[in-house]
Amino acid sequence: MTAAPAVPEPLHDPPSRAIVVRLPARLTPYARTLQRWRAGCEVTVLRDGGETYPAMLAALAAAQRSICFETYILAADATGDRFKAVLIERARAGLAVRVIYDAVGSFGLPDHWVGELRTAGCEVIDFNPIAPWRARFRLSHRDHRKIIVVDDRVGFTGGLNIANDYAAVEDGGVGWHDMHCRVTGGIVLDLARMFRRTWLRCGGTPYPAPPAAGNAPTGRDTFLRLLDNAQRRQRTIVRRAYLHVIKHARERVLIQNAYFLPDRGLRRALTRAAARGVDVRVMVPGHSDVKLAQWATLYVLRRLARRGIQIFLWRGVMMHAKTATVDSLWSTIGSYNFDAQSRFNNLEVTVEILDAATAQALAASFERDIANADAFDERAWLRLPWWHKALAWISYRLRRFL
Repeated sequence: MTAAPAVPEPLHDPPSRAIVVRLPARLTPYARTLQRWRAGCEVTVLRDGGETYPAMLAALAAAQRSICFETYILAADATGDRFKAVLIERARAGLAVRVIYDAVGSFGLPDHWVGELRTAGCEVIDFNPIAPWRARFRLSHRDHRKIIVVDDRVGFTGGLNIANDYAAVEDGGVGWHDMHCRVTGGIVLDLARMFRRTWLRCGGTPYPAPPAAGNAPTGRDTFLRLLDNAQRRQRTIVRRAYLHVIKHARERVLIQNAYFLPDRGLRRALTRAAARGVDVRVMVPGHSDVKLAQWATLYVLRRLARRGIQIFLWRGVMMHAKTATVDSLWSTIGSYNFDAQSRFNNLEVTVEILDAATAQALAASFERDIANADAFDERAWLRLPWWHKALAWISYRLRRFL
């Protein structure tokens, strides 16, 4: 008897159910749409590498079936080696381990280092390799996401890459300040499906799609929604979410962003919120790893500070966080920067969160960070040397390339 031919795995997921969720009245104003919110999820806010890396490594080590691992920067340093060891161990145990890293973000990652993963049984893809001779090659199109999904049950996302820069000083790292989160519930399946779409588009070996996420209400007013900007019509989805909540803010807007170059519409929304009495605070790095972005940001901050927005410059090593919280109800944690790369070029992932406990945790973290930040206002701008102001003006003109 002749065996039936194998049916190839589809290159696209079956449509995810666009479930309309009934949100509590106090949360509804902060939701731009009522579709694809996931109820019954749990969120744990993770601060810096000291909290994030141990949580990630523990989840990876406990994996039983599959690991999806996607990052912009994967470095062959002590931190990268810690993750490589657990990925290799799980692959040798027979799990399906799939890894995506960005070719530019991870530039210089040795072939032999990646080869050890592949030899152990991990499937590895470098996103958009630097190959100008390839059809449709675009150097600026990068995978800036940070995603880990374990067994389709536990997920992680946020701002931390896999490198010593983000590791705690006591662990031998540089100690960059960043924020991440651990999630469970239906949102994890959304993360898993997002990963699979990228995997298949990059030519990865097809595998069965995770089930479409549903909702499992638990009685808690916690709702999560994944924002995916992969398709052209979704390129501005994160910006639209920010605009919506800022326009509906009534008490407080707290933003931490590593590369803060908001467009005119977002600046207008922030200044109008401040004008109607909302406490608007923005924190950015005082010393950035991208100097042009640092100078251009100063020019933007001066204009915002003149309109009643409180500005804080993080002291010391780099602040790489991308978080916001509004009115102690709506929050977001993800990879999205307020710059042209995130808006026009990069694949990004951000989680919208309607949950008072998460908002309070992020607000408490922001207040803690103020102790390690300097206020920036018009007087601080005027005290700058003339050539600092000139650099800021010139860099701002180049913001489309930052």
